Amino acid sequence: MISLNQKTINKPIKLKGVGLHNGIIADLVIKPADENFGIKFCRVDIDKNDLISADFKNVIEPILCTKISNKNGIFVSTVEHLMAAFFGEGIDNALVEIDSSEVPILDGSASEFVDAIRSVGLKEQKELRKFIKVLQKVEVKEGSKYISIEPLDNDLIVDFEIVYSNPLIRTRRKEFKLSDGDLTNIYNSRTFCLYEDIDFIKSQGLAKGGSLENAIVVKGNEILNDDGLRNRHEFVYHKILDCLGDLMLSGYRIFGHVKTSQGGHALTNKLLLKLFSEKSNWSLESANSVEKNNQIKESLKKSFSASI
Repeated sequence: MISLNQKTINKPIKLKGVGLHNGIIADLVIKPADENFGIKFCRVDIDKNDLISADFKNVIEPILCTKISNKNGIFVSTVEHLMAAFFGEGIDNALVEIDSSEVPILDGSASEFVDAIRSVGLKEQKELRKFIKVLQKVEVKEGSKYISIEPLDNDLIVDFEIVYSNPLIRTRRKEFKLSDGDLTNIYNSRTFCLYEDIDFIKSQGLAKGGSLENAIVVKGNEILNDDGLRNRHEFVYHKILDCLGDLMLSGYRIFGHVKTSQGGHALTNKLLLKLFSEKSNWSLESANSVEKNNQIKESLKKSFSASI
């Protein structure tokens, strides 16, 4: 069941690790925050103008990661796995302090963030949540790539297809449904790349901190990591993880049905920009109205069952 009240963490969490792309060791502290604060990042290595809101409108250069910037050009990158952990664990308000420009990649998944959050527990706050309700279908197409979102009552579904010519990854499609509740395999799924792409990625000044400790590397039919895959759908589950983290940049949890093929950070961001560009596409629902709708649906189900 979806919680109706806002939540934050009980006490600060400290994590340390290398940035996947900048290769710099960063200290990260997640702190509790007041109601209606939202999720904000603070660059403590910078003296002023250091606060960055986790907002889809602040996304810049979404290439191989999600980077957000404030109006002063202060940025932090690779926020998607932490944002996905906030999404799945039900955190609405938190201040993330970091002394570098990139969130640590840790093991390449969201599992360490989730474990740290669960170790301190959550604090339920008095303010009610709000939810974004999709009112009409919105779609973005780029050649063979596409992403769409359409109305769905009181739930989120992400239907994700990946298409690779690599014989091991191939074409795979899986669906995540928020009401099912179990995100374990999604949390544990790591970022991945093709061996033949590594030199090009590094030539772009990226993946300076990448290794087999924080990414799956696929070479032909072989996985170069000694431990192999954590689950048979790890490739597509990781894409769903990224998508959930990027959707969390809407500022609220979204109710809708997302369908995408060959999607990624840039395409998800374009979908959010298009969705919120027209007020007729969405509405902001109070938690009370969500609960009322659920009660009505349950009542109708019982009435229907009794009449059979």
